[in-house]
Amino acid sequence: MASEPVDLSRVRTIPLTVRPNKVSQTKFAVPPRKGQSAAEFLAGLPHILAGDDFRAVVGAVVAARRAGRPVIVGFGAHVIKCGLSPVLIDLMRRGIVTALATNGSGAIHDFELSLIGETSEDVAAGLKDGTFGMVKETGELMHAAINRALTRVDAGLGALFGEYLEEITAPNRDVGLAVAAHRAGIPFTVHVAIGTDIIHMHPGADGAAMGRASFNDFKLFCGAVSDLSGGVYLNIGSAVVMPEVFLKAFTVAQNLGANLTGYTTVNMDMIAHYRSGENVVRRPAGVAGKGYTLIGRHEIMVPLLAQAVVEELG
Repeated sequence: MASEPVDLSRVRTIPLTVRPNKVSQTKFAVPPRKGQSAAEFLAGLPHILAGDDFRAVVGAVVAARRAGRPVIVGFGAHVIKCGLSPVLIDLMRRGIVTALATNGSGAIHDFELSLIGETSEDVAAGLKDGTFGMVKETGELMHAAINRALTRVDAGLGALFGEYLEEITAPNRDVGLAVAAHRAGIPFTVHVAIGTDIIHMHPGADGAAMGRASFNDFKLFCGAVSDLSGGVYLNIGSAVVMPEVFLKAFTVAQNLGANLTGYTTVNMDMIAHYRSGENVVRRPAGVAGKGYTLIGRHEIMVPLLAQAVVEELG
């Protein structure tokens, strides 16, 4: 049966002034002005979508530190390769970041920076002749630190790296996160997946030492997460390892009676990934917290967040 055209003259309309609206000029960004301060710039961000999410994350970090609650940063190696170590070190020195956690590659880049002030090789160039990942000093020195776990059964990887780099007076250790954490007395945990890192190919590699020390760091990380109530966990640039480690640590904390509540979890990455979105933002927030996603380049977003927090804390 054929349909008949409707008569649009019968359509009911409502006044524009009574319709609820999602966007108002009162929430708009403030145009740039030459010479304005960082605080003025940040205050001028729009109160719309990620603008408000960004403010909420800043507010959560500030509130956590004012209340003496933890701010834990889990991160991937790309954060270091974007030149952000000085920013994280400054946040540690200010007492804003209270614990750091990374994967094996994050620790390697941090270690190399402490040694020579440079890192990140051309992977493709070394594949043909098998020299990718085969730098002598990186393997020998890192395993010298790691293998101490064979006799120091309670030592974690992060602490071993920080301690060792200080002992050998690594020339550029002032830019190292492991060293900064060691000096500040805060946890720096390293979570290794065996077979994923270049030093696992070296003759000095000892799986027992790596496994023991990384497992010790997992238990230490669980302890940090157990105290997360009222605090903040930021996952920056880790799509797989740290989101998985965080979810397991969260579970251990709850299993042991932490009853976590009032925390904020944040995923910061250049693109949205399934695992970090679920394991960092949505699943933990559904228990008794709030979760936020901030998408953008690390080399811009991390300094921006740090500046906003510092401005707010005064």
